[in-house]
Amino acid sequence: MRSDTIKKGFDKTPHRSLLRATGLKDEDFDKPFIGVANSHIDIIPGHFFLQEYGRIVKDAIREAGGVPFEFNTIGVDDGIAMGHDGMLYSLPSRELIADSIETVMNAHKLDAMICIPNCDKIVPGMLMGALRVNVPTVFISGGPMKAGKKADGTPIDLATAFEAVGKHAEGKMSDEELKEIECEACPSGGSCSGMFTANSMNTLCEAMGVALPGNGTVLAMTPERIEMVKVAAKRIVEIAKMKDSSKYNMKNILNHKAINNAFVIDMAMGGSSNTVLHLLSIAKEADVDFDIADINKIGDKVAHIAKISPSLSNVHMEDVNNAGGVNAVMMEVSRREGNVLDTSALMITGETLAERIKDAVILDENIIHKNENAYSPVGGLSVLFGNLAEEGAVVKTAGIAAGMRQFKGKAVCFNSQDEAIKGIMGHKVKAGDVVVIRYEGPKGGPGMQEMLAPTALIMGMGLGESVALITDGRFSGATRGASIGHVSPEAAEGGMIGLIEDGDEIEIDVDTHLLQLNVSYEDLERRRHNFVPYKKEITSKWLKRYSLLVSNASNGAALKTEL
Repeated sequence: MRSDTIKKGFDKTPHRSLLRATGLKDEDFDKPFIGVANSHIDIIPGHFFLQEYGRIVKDAIREAGGVPFEFNTIGVDDGIAMGHDGMLYSLPSRELIADSIETVMNAHKLDAMICIPNCDKIVPGMLMGALRVNVPTVFISGGPMKAGKKADGTPIDLATAFEAVGKHAEGKMSDEELKEIECEACPSGGSCSGMFTANSMNTLCEAMGVALPGNGTVLAMTPERIEMVKVAAKRIVEIAKMKDSSKYNMKNILNHKAINNAFVIDMAMGGSSNTVLHLLSIAKEADVDFDIADINKIGDKVAHIAKISPSLSNVHMEDVNNAGGVNAVMMEVSRREGNVLDTSALMITGETLAERIKDAVILDENIIHKNENAYSPVGGLSVLFGNLAEEGAVVKTAGIAAGMRQFKGKAVCFNSQDEAIKGIMGHKVKAGDVVVIRYEGPKGGPGMQEMLAPTALIMGMGLGESVALITDGRFSGATRGASIGHVSPEAAEGGMIGLIEDGDEIEIDVDTHLLQLNVSYEDLERRRHNFVPYKKEITSKWLKRYSLLVSNASNGAALKTEL
């Protein structure tokens, strides 16, 4: 066992002495040592109860004949960090989480790991760290929260709350209704109830084979979820005891097949645009060569068959679970002619993907459509290219109204999210405009803020089907509308988005994957000659270091290891 490095031989007497101080006995030194990476933190609704999950996991590991060692990672709640400079720390926290996983697991030579994530950057951060360690690893998320309900029974969620701010600002919503939404939108513990970033990533963990069926859809804090936690814990001990346990090393599960399958299911379910950012970084950690342009090749062959909030839908994760879950989605995707889902992929549970989904059925075709009745014959995400995005930009097409898939508008430029919020609320933006928010990329932000506030304001103010938005920043999974993010190269590195002037015509065509600035070559060359990127003052030492090392969004905003 890998852990023999710290527990076997006479020269490890000091090591065993320290381990005995934690409660180990003679019989424990022949058992596998299992790392339990828990992301418990009180301030995040998806995480405040994970301490209890940790206790259940440790008890199950001991019962199965392993020795658990629990440790924690940090976490940032994107909803609470939204709309102020706290959001600058959200994406960088992914790197700290990955580093902490690598540090604890490798410093102590633990044999295997179970990860307990739930929200936003925490899932991809743990995936990246687990890939670096490359031991058998099972993921078991905290689970999604129930959707909220207004007094009249209307389903609501976090996106409803953000969009309500815009409606209230326009005088279209009373104080009483705003307060009702505030109190009812997030009714329980769990990751926010729609197909936002957290649930997108937890769903994709199923597609990638590192988690049990139901990981992304079974509600948090339910008996069914608790049973999944116990099964996951026992499975990791079972693997750790195998003579050929290396078969289940992280890189043998999360490989090229898994990345491909993640993007396939992402397209089918219209996941958060952040999944592109995270999957590109995960692919790098997995040593998988995956170019951002490959995403459209997958999307063109996958029908969009599940429309989940915020994508113009009142459907939430509990509804998907009741309709057959991710297995049903994967089974239906695999039925399409020219299927691009690789069902030979190995699952951490021991079977192939084909074996996992062979008995899956759609239980409610109003929630999970058949291919023949798809919302769209192509996937729910698209990567756009053009002179405005030579290295790509990402849009969640699942959340766009049909009339906005092709759009031309006049640019209204802002050099920060704060400027944009003031401008939108001050009615500087009108129907037919394209809002441009720049210097919010990984380097320029720094930290690539999510921009749910401006997109929700646009929707709440009734401009969602007449105004587009482009940015080198990114969006919350709760964002909908013609919101195009991850524009690369970003403004801070001299990208074309930095050269746009108010009144310029911007052309968007989602179906042909186009994002174009319709300005003459001569004008652009003149502007480029005089261009000096705007620089923000950075006071944080961590964010300064991050800004120096981070790549752009089309490279996953991964930290460089060489300058």
